[in-house]
Amino acid sequence: MTRHLEPGEFDRWYGGWDPLDPTTVGDFMAGFERPWWIIGGWSIEAFTGVPRAHEDMDISILSSDAEAFRVFLGDRWTPWNVDESWFRPFDDRFLDVRPDSQVWVRRDARSPWVLDVPFTPSTDGRWTNKRHPAHTEDLDDVTWVAPDGLRYARPEVTLMFKAAQARDKDRRDAEVALPLLDERARGWLADAVGRMDPGHPWARS
Repeated sequence: MTRHLEPGEFDRWYGGWDPLDPTTVGDFMAGFERPWWIIGGWSIEAFTGVPRAHEDMDISILSSDAEAFRVFLGDRWTPWNVDESWFRPFDDRFLDVRPDSQVWVRRDARSPWVLDVPFTPSTDGRWTNKRHPAHTEDLDDVTWVAPDGLRYARPEVTLMFKAAQARDKDRRDAEVALPLLDERARGWLADAVGRMDPGHPWARS
């Protein structure tokens, strides 16, 4: 939804970021009794053990748990719903959120954003691929619990989403993570990417 901005302009329009990290996000989410898991770059770092730069902290929850998350935040934090069509408060005035949108969280208008929460569409409580809705999985099959006790997206799942973006950081993540995937994970990634883009180099021929 947010238009392309020159460096420095994003903060002027929307405010800056001071994101949580894996050492702090667990405390932030303590008491939220629905599934949540870390996605994006932090999930790649947790799997590979190779440090990388991070611009934010991304976690995901099932879209069916969006209202529970809003209630959990209460008056302590201010969530905004980010969608292709709007950027608006996620409060009593605007309870309708699309299942493939996301929520940014900060304490108030004078504070930086600390958390980005892209929703994962759910089908009867199952993880649903937002880019290929016919693809559903049990949540336990697309996430894992790392030694730090936190749940992360499996690396092949993160790479599936990165396959369509091909930014420099996505290519670097692939270079580090792909050689470490086992046969099962490689097959899952090839099948999933092939459903969305049969010509992609990660798709099974």
